[in-house]
Amino acid sequence: MVSAKPKIGISLRVVNASNYNEKRDALSQDWPVFLEKLHLNPIFIPNTLSDITSYLQDMQIDGLILSGGDNIGDTPERDKTEKDILEYAIKNKIPLIGICRGMQVINDYFGGTIESSQNAKHVGKSHLIEITNQDFSSFFNTNVLHVNSFHYNLIRLSNLGNDLEPFAIMKEDNTIEGFFHKNYPFLGVMWHPEREQNSSNQLLFKKAFEKITC
Repeated sequence: MVSAKPKIGISLRVVNASNYNEKRDALSQDWPVFLEKLHLNPIFIPNTLSDITSYLQDMQIDGLILSGGDNIGDTPERDKTEKDILEYAIKNKIPLIGICRGMQVINDYFGGTIESSQNAKHVGKSHLIEITNQDFSSFFNTNVLHVNSFHYNLIRLSNLGNDLEPFAIMKEDNTIEGFFHKNYPFLGVMWHPEREQNSSNQLLFKKAFEKITC
């Protein structure tokens, strides 16, 4: 009998439907393609459920993704849902990775802040990052990665949340591109691995979910 693939819950954007007076949850089609490559089953997490905990328990979630897109505060229902997801992951010590906005959500939850860039050097411009943590550089087998970039919001050491440790830095402006939590199996990155499904980004997810995958 073939063993079941790990179930990875993923948060969704809230969008306004064109020509309809209604909101919809949405996710880039890149995500299911990427997760299928990694032999992971995506489980979409709606933003309007009254009890996220029961839903995640019923779905028997093995890992979690806080997806990217939009800013904290843009959609209160998404903010609440992702806060509940984080608290579920904390309580159950479930592996979780935050992507761009998701990294900012993790930072905010643990008492950090963000700052808005006054230039567009991180918007639509790929760049190099330095892997500053030995465990991660050994895992990637390199001290440098080339990543995409689509964000105005920045995280620096001065506004990093409690118990979060950087593992990737953009040296040009000394901003944090990746961090992990010291006590929980949480990672955050500012780039979008689903938009560039190369070997490095696949390794990133293997690192994030190493406790639940072979």
